[in-house]
Amino acid sequence: MRYALNFSVLVFCRPGEIRKGEWSEVNWEEAEWTIPAHKMKVKDGQPHIVPLARQTIEVLRSLQKLTGRQQWFFPSARRDGRPMSDGTIRAALRFMGYQNEDMTAHGFKSMASTRLNEARKPDGARMWSKDAIERQLAHMERDKIRDAYNHAEYLPERREMMQWWADWLDGLQ
Repeated sequence: MRYALNFSVLVFCRPGEIRKGEWSEVNWEEAEWTIPAHKMKVKDGQPHIVPLARQTIEVLRSLQKLTGRQQWFFPSARRDGRPMSDGTIRAALRFMGYQNEDMTAHGFKSMASTRLNEARKPDGARMWSKDAIERQLAHMERDKIRDAYNHAEYLPERREMMQWWADWLDGLQ
């Protein structure tokens, strides 16, 4: 459960995407986790690439020693070949004393979005483009015409952003 919480805050993907993460989806050389389109909330035919920060790779490497021979990052405790329950992260947060109004498994997305949108360079300029943040959150473009033409992944900026995010989280400790 600790690994699932750490991973959740580092990648800020939807809880269902996290609990159904598979080892075969990780590209260690590129430091990426590619979530297939059929596992995404909006099944638009596009997989979602999640750049993995150094700290995220460390979490996965440690976790791999425990579950790496299985299909899922986070297999069910029942050992029935399924991923962990969709209530596992919620239960862990409740055990830690958080109420539903305080924090949810999906709340890591909101937390990351807020902080990344507020982050500023010393001159006051935005640190990250709105496009890169929204793409990292796997949000659909609201402008349907722009969505039809813009298929940019913003991967270089997103890689840098995800490392900044992980470093920022480390600084909170």
